[in-house]
Amino acid sequence: QVQLVESGGGLVQAGGSLRLSCAASGRTFSSGFMGWFRQVPRKEREFVAAIRWSDGTIYYVDSVKGRFAISRDNAKNTVYLQMSSLKPEDTAVYYCAAANRGLRLGVAQDYDYWGQGTQVTVSS
Repeated sequence: QVQLVESGGGLVQAGGSLRLSCAASGRTFSSGFMGWFRQVPRKEREFVAAIRWSDGTIYYVDSVKGRFAISRDNAKNTVYLQMSSLKPEDTAVYYCAAANRGLRLGVAQDYDYWGQGTQVTVSS
């Protein structure tokens, strides 16, 4: 099984920045996707961003475009989420997710591997 290890969550003021990291172990990804979801109480897990390994194509949910940036480090088998201009509504538990096959990009059920989640709290 692939294990995803997340880091970088924390408390930040509105307008601030935070970078999340997710390192995959167990198998190097050369295909498929790695990305990020977030979840708040009483809501379903929401797609945030993903990157396709084969060509580096990037996808974002509209609400974070222009503020968040996903990137990868192939040598470290790691994906990052740089979050800037953070808003209180960005507060959530952020989960790293991965799949080494085709999937429905924004559908959490389609991903095979998940991190433990890291809390991001943006204060007003």
